[in-house]
Amino acid sequence: MAKTTALETPVQYLKGVGPKLARIFSKLDILSVEDLLYFFPRDYEDRSNPTPMASLNAGHSVLVRGEIVKIDAKNSHQKIAVVKATLADSTGQIKAVWFNQPYLTKLFRYGMRLFVSGRVEYNPFESGLQLNVRDFEIDNGLPLSIVPIYPLTEGLYQKKVRLLVNTALDVFLGQIIDPLPPHILQKYSLPGLRDAVKDMHLPQSKSKVERARKRLVFEDFFVFQLGLALRQRVLKETVEGRSFRIDGELFNRFSSELPFELTSAQKRVLEEIKTDMASNCPMKRLLQGDVGSGKTIVATAAAVIAAQNDMQTAFMAPTEILAQQHFEKTKKLLAKLKIKAALLTGASSAAEKKRIAEGLRTGKISIVIGTHALIQEKIDFKALGLALVDEQHRFGVMQRTELLKKGVNLSAGAHGTPPDMLFMTATPIPRSLALTLYGDLDRSVIDELPPGRTPVKTYFVPEQKRVSSYEFMREQINEGRQIYFVYPLVEESEEMDLKNATDEAQRLQNEIFPEFKIGLVHGRIKGDEKENIMGQFKSGKINILVSTTVIEVGIDVPNASVMVIEHVERFGLSQLHQLRGRVGRGASLSYCFLVGDPRTPESRQRVKAMLESTDGFHIAEVDLRLRGPGDFCGVRQSGLPNFRMADIIRDNAILKTARQAAFEHLAKDPGLVLPENRILKESLFNRFGKVLDLETIH
Repeated sequence: MAKTTALETPVQYLKGVGPKLARIFSKLDILSVEDLLYFFPRDYEDRSNPTPMASLNAGHSVLVRGEIVKIDAKNSHQKIAVVKATLADSTGQIKAVWFNQPYLTKLFRYGMRLFVSGRVEYNPFESGLQLNVRDFEIDNGLPLSIVPIYPLTEGLYQKKVRLLVNTALDVFLGQIIDPLPPHILQKYSLPGLRDAVKDMHLPQSKSKVERARKRLVFEDFFVFQLGLALRQRVLKETVEGRSFRIDGELFNRFSSELPFELTSAQKRVLEEIKTDMASNCPMKRLLQGDVGSGKTIVATAAAVIAAQNDMQTAFMAPTEILAQQHFEKTKKLLAKLKIKAALLTGASSAAEKKRIAEGLRTGKISIVIGTHALIQEKIDFKALGLALVDEQHRFGVMQRTELLKKGVNLSAGAHGTPPDMLFMTATPIPRSLALTLYGDLDRSVIDELPPGRTPVKTYFVPEQKRVSSYEFMREQINEGRQIYFVYPLVEESEEMDLKNATDEAQRLQNEIFPEFKIGLVHGRIKGDEKENIMGQFKSGKINILVSTTVIEVGIDVPNASVMVIEHVERFGLSQLHQLRGRVGRGASLSYCFLVGDPRTPESRQRVKAMLESTDGFHIAEVDLRLRGPGDFCGVRQSGLPNFRMADIIRDNAILKTARQAAFEHLAKDPGLVLPENRILKESLFNRFGKVLDLETIH
């Protein structure tokens, strides 16, 4: 919606608000009249058909309409104020109960008629039913209708909010300008914006609400996807990249000397990347692959293509352990090609940093693998042609624009040409979320595990089975296998009664497995010591590794066959799946034991999902439903747009339709310069210009 002066009027100047109520509204982020118009109800009550008193049953949530025939004096029950009033209609009566609202005794009068919603429960002390009130309103005798129920905060009441919304609609509804062109409304059978806003607040039927909601959801997705399409078009048309020679001698040698056959999924994804790199448009591709699917080999192949074109590659990982892991794999893959690779992290010595910086500046180093030190340190490349970012979500899913900008700055020595960008993640992202967060990236998925990998068997281990699980682990170690134990805490906490890695490592060593060697790693251990312990575990000198989630990514020990996750209820579903991915990396059968006390419905559903599936994309869908998109990505880095109505989980079908419509619309008017698109373009930049960084590209 295009911003107008009238709609930007501060809400306090709306008749009936004032400074005090405006401060209360600000707690709900309602600052202007426009905010109030888009403050939509969370639910609706159909007051045209209240439940008769004679039909009430325990355990049901109901809406009743009745007259007060008795008022009980306010009393105190366990320091909780309780108000009771008996309501009656023509069929019967019920006692309604309000908690912590003592002022109601002054409001209620005999003969007053109320609409009351709540849950019917059986009261064993009075041998009868009672209605525990959720919400109520005085019946003013107006015609019965569908009534909106708004989310509230302290100091706001439904009747007051409805009155103020109605005032805003009366005065300002005509100021709303519809950003969607008429042919879009007609093609997708959508109502106009004014009608949709009015029907959300004053619906004549539930079908009107659904029609209005669909239109608002479509607009949210359509305008946002239009911004993603615009970003993609502008970057491809205005930013010239470089065209790489693909099937050169170096790449062919690399391919022929691989010690294993690529999976069909790896081959398909590699062809997509090669096509991107051969084009003179900068590559911006997201590579998704579940744990152990073989993303590193694909990324290394891309780096070899860059090297044979005398261009350099920066490979950035979120942790030192993961960077070290990538470095070791890459060195092995490049051993016969004489391609110089280096590792740069915060733990690198000053002399090492200086040596690497010189090698990158002169071009002697072709591939540098490291952490954010690659960006923070003053590193100059002779010719940066490819930037690889692993576990992209850990850097912030919407921060890739900043990384690209820094990539351009790093490559200034190559005449400012931006590098090709390949973003990688082992966290499977549901399609609906990927279309929202990564809609301006091309997307490749490795959906096949390498041959010889056996799915991990997952079990929930109750406390009474703990001893027998230890015996099974002892058998695994005696057969030459190794084991992980993961805990949520490093040390004992006064706030949480949880087992911790430090104490449990000692207990396991002294009481449970004294015949085996146990190592401990966590985030507080210094880099050199951590690498030494991990080295001993990889070489088999340590039988059991006790850890926190520091091993969630980047640890590759094919000989490890058992993952034990203690206090499973303390971990998110995506995290549990990542931890499970640390085993099952060899040909032997591997196991994941989930230990803990999942009491909440959510924690039990997480355990259930882990037991039922090893498919990362299925687990990601469950995780998204359980936690919501913001929590799925992490609060700080989610970068999710602030939609007025759309829910990427519930409205996935509309998202797909709106995305297709947006890309088709932009194809007909690439610059959004036609008169019919003026308001649409204003709406796009007002609503999503900042989150999509549109000002810098248009």
